Amino acid sequence: MPLPADPPVADFLVRALTGGVLAALICGVVGTWVVIRGMAFFGEAIGHGMLPGVAAATVFGMPVLVGGALSAVAMSGLIGLLQRRGRLSYDTSIGLLFVGMLSLGVIVVSHSRTFATDATVMLFGDILAIGASEIMVLAVTAALTIAIAAAFHRSFIAVAFDARIARALGLRPQLAKLLQVGLVTLAVVASYKAVGSLLVVGLLLAPAVAASPWTTRIPLRMCAAVGFGAAAVVLGLAVSWYAGTAAGASIAASAILLACCSAATHGLWGRLSCRHSARHDRTHLLIDRKREKHS
Repeated sequence: MPLPADPPVADFLVRALTGGVLAALICGVVGTWVVIRGMAFFGEAIGHGMLPGVAAATVFGMPVLVGGALSAVAMSGLIGLLQRRGRLSYDTSIGLLFVGMLSLGVIVVSHSRTFATDATVMLFGDILAIGASEIMVLAVTAALTIAIAAAFHRSFIAVAFDARIARALGLRPQLAKLLQVGLVTLAVVASYKAVGSLLVVGLLLAPAVAASPWTTRIPLRMCAAVGFGAAAVVLGLAVSWYAGTAAGASIAASAILLACCSAATHGLWGRLSCRHSARHDRTHLLIDRKREKHS
């Protein structure tokens, strides 16, 4: 009598891989600007800031992404308000706000009957439960992110180096800054399902950091960051499947590992190149000296 076939696992793994790669695409494009502009702390703040909205949506049965987006936008507005009118420094304002929003999110979700499960999904994601609707949202977000990044590429570059030059060239630096903040918020909210609010910054930063040593051209750096992010998704899902670890945390850890390996490889490559160049120079020097003796 033939044994029953194993239950198909390809469907949810394909969905997880597709959603993870789309999240890596979004985070690779946006994360490049985050690293260039030094907005890592802001991205972390948005990740915490969306928690109250996600928690409220979970408790009241509303769409989670809508609640997270509204809360993240509110967080962004509060940061801007404190920066303009408050006496606190930028990092202090962000630190107070994201701790407050994290606490508020946990307080709200504590009213849920499935508190432990909901809190875990909020903080660390549930990429293996990604469905067709979430993949569609990620695909639309990826297309919108690429379109904005391409349309405002010159403005983003000018703002990154000198806002006064951008203003003189008519590139509207305030709009460019607002769009960059919007892209970070969009990336964090869209990637929430994959790796959770606490780990999304790892996917946002690590691939861009891994790509940074290998090229100075921003479009190529974005492509490399997307590649590193996709590799982290594949590696993280493989580790999660075979080792039984949390998928979101495995993806984030894989991204950090790839960033470390990239830095180490680039450093080794640089040392080898220097040695080869020095050996090449010594060889030419010896040849020149022999020529001088014979002449």
